[in-house]
Amino acid sequence: MILSPKCPPTSPSPAPGPVPKDKIRIYSMRFCPFAQRARLVLAAKGINHETVNINLKDKPEWYLAKNPFGLVPTLETSAGEIIYESPITCDYLDEVYAGKKLLPSSAYGKAQQKMMLEHFSKATLYFYKIPMGKIKGDDVSGLETELKEKFGKFNEYLVKKKSKFFGGDSITMIDYMMWPFFERLEGFGLEHCMAGTPELKKWTERMWEDPAVKACMYGTDFYKVYIESYTAGKVDYDYGL
Repeated sequence: MILSPKCPPTSPSPAPGPVPKDKIRIYSMRFCPFAQRARLVLAAKGINHETVNINLKDKPEWYLAKNPFGLVPTLETSAGEIIYESPITCDYLDEVYAGKKLLPSSAYGKAQQKMMLEHFSKATLYFYKIPMGKIKGDDVSGLETELKEKFGKFNEYLVKKKSKFFGGDSITMIDYMMWPFFERLEGFGLEHCMAGTPELKKWTERMWEDPAVKACMYGTDFYKVYIESYTAGKVDYDYGL
């Protein structure tokens, strides 16, 4: 079962009951790109799951007992096992569950994807710094230049690899790890930073057509509202429900 990203609403303060034996539970937040990584893997592999959304500004005590960092995503199995941190949750889901394997079979292939993720992780801060800086009236031209340079390097990678996706000619784990941030480009007003990156643009066009991406995505307006409310310190976690 693949649940719609538009449900359920933010979880209430009482702790949820045990995880059903035929499911795994993901603790998420509807607009979090890191949690979306795990949701994409759940959708891509067709894993039967249930979703509990967490108010990250008012975390319930029971959630901190599961994940001391208070972040999302967190997975909980019917055996009471807890797994958190987005790369770790995604690797766990791919290793434990049958179906399409998203990670390469070779150790070198896995290492290549982890190295690419490290490079991409350096770019994720720009997705917050630039929109928040614009709202505050700061000069973000330098940050935008830096992000354009990073996008240019990702474009070069695709050119050299001569593939449709970052792991080859089909979607693999690294594509799902990177995608949530590109889904937010227009909503965060950053689409112009992809100027001059034709292969990267083609990659985004292919990603939009992926069934898992379609199952987990939100519209541009959702992200605009989220970043504005986030900057104002009044996040509406239930927006659009």
